[in-house]
Amino acid sequence: MIRKYSDHINFPVQMWVPPKTEKDDEGNETQVPGRWEMVNDANALWTRPKSEISEEEYTEFYKHVSHDWEPPLAWAHNKVEGKVEYTSLLYIPKRAPFDLFEPEQSHGVKLYVKRVFIMDDADKLMPRYLRFVRGVIDSADLPLNVSREILQSNRVLDTIRSGSVKRVLSLLEQMAKNEAEKFAGFWNTFGRVLKEGVGEDFGNKERIAGLLRFASTKGEGSDETVSLADYIERMPDDQDEIYYIIADSYQAAIASPHLEIFRKKGIEVLLLSDRVDEWLMAHLTEFDGKSLKSVTKATLDVDEEEEKESEEEKAEHEKLIKRLKETLGDQVDDVRRSRRLVDSPACLVTGEDQVSLHLQRLLEQAGQEAPRVRPILEINPDHRLLQQAENESDDERFADIAHVLFGQAALAEGGKLADSADFVSRLNRLLG
Repeated sequence: MIRKYSDHINFPVQMWVPPKTEKDDEGNETQVPGRWEMVNDANALWTRPKSEISEEEYTEFYKHVSHDWEPPLAWAHNKVEGKVEYTSLLYIPKRAPFDLFEPEQSHGVKLYVKRVFIMDDADKLMPRYLRFVRGVIDSADLPLNVSREILQSNRVLDTIRSGSVKRVLSLLEQMAKNEAEKFAGFWNTFGRVLKEGVGEDFGNKERIAGLLRFASTKGEGSDETVSLADYIERMPDDQDEIYYIIADSYQAAIASPHLEIFRKKGIEVLLLSDRVDEWLMAHLTEFDGKSLKSVTKATLDVDEEEEKESEEEKAEHEKLIKRLKETLGDQVDDVRRSRRLVDSPACLVTGEDQVSLHLQRLLEQAGQEAPRVRPILEINPDHRLLQQAENESDDERFADIAHVLFGQAALAEGGKLADSADFVSRLNRLLG
C-alpha cells in the first residue's frame, strides 16, 4: 500500500522491523536486533531537471511504471507553469501492451498529486486512441482527497488532459519528421489505434490525420509509408481530391479494376485494407482543404473532353445498356457506361450516399443487419466480351453473358456470389 500510493513523496517512510532470531547452516542461533527500514523510494524522477537525468534513468523509470522489460520508443518530460501547474513524463512504448484492444483496459498514465499516487485510470488523463501511452502526471492544483466523482468534471484535470494530448501528438510529429524509421515502427505497432482518434477527437482531428500512413499505388508495395501531406505534394495542379480505395487486403486493393483509369492517367490512389478503415474514412472527409474520395463511388470527375466522349459512347450503346438492365433486373440499381475501366469488362460501384459494398460485407460478418444496397454495374463497351454481348441475338446466351459479367464484377470487388452453382453453369455454357 505504501509503495503504491506514497513511493515518491519527498520524505522517507519507515517501518519497524521487530527483532528476530536467525540460524546459520550449523544450527547456531544469532539474535538480529529490531530496526527501522525505509519502505518508499522518496525520490520522484520527474521532479528533477531534465539536464540532470540520464537516458538510463529515464529508461529504468519507464520499466518501473509500465512493467515493461523493453526500453521505450520515445518520451517527453515537461513542466507546465501558469494558471495550472503540473509536470508530465510521458512514454511511447516500443511494443503494444497485451490488453491494447481489450474494452476494459484501464491502466495508463498515473496521476499524482504532490507526489502522492491518486489513480491510473487511462480514460481520465488520455483519450482512448492514446491508451498505449505510459508515464506520470503530477499536479499541485488538485486536492489530495480528490475523488473519482470530482474528477469526472474537473477543469484542472481537463486542462492537464488537453495539454498532455497535445504533447504526445507533438512528440509523434517530431518523430515522423526527424526519425522516419522509428515512426514506421510506431505506426506498425499502434497505427490502428491512432486511427480511432479521427472520430474521437475533433479538436485534434487535422493533426491526427497528418500522422496517418497508407499504402499507395506510388508507394513501396504494401508498406504503409505515405502520408496525406505526401499525397498532396505529388498531386497535379488540376486535381482537387485525394483518391482512395478500401478492400479486404492490399492485394485485392491493388488489383481492383476501379484503379485502371487512375493508372492510365498516373493519378495516385491510397490503398486501405484495415477493418477500421471504413469507419476512419466516414469521419475523415477532408484534409488540408482537399476532400477525400472513394474510387468505388459512382461519380468521378473527368475533363470536359472525356465527359463529352462518354455521353456520345453511352448513346451508341444505349440498346446494350437497356438490355443488360432488363436481364439483371433487381440485382442492380442501374447499368451505365464506365469512365474508370480500361482493361476489365465491368465493375460494381455504389451511389455517393450509399453504404459501400465492402462495409456491407463487414457488417454482415459481424452479425449486424446491413442495409440492402443494389450496386450500379458499370461496363466497358470496348471490351471484347461486351462487344460479343452487343452482337448476341440469342436471348438465353445473352442472359448467360450478363450474369457472368455481374458475377465477375462482384468477385473482383471482393464479394461473394449469391448462387455460385448458377454462375459456374452459365460460364460452362459460354465456354462450351
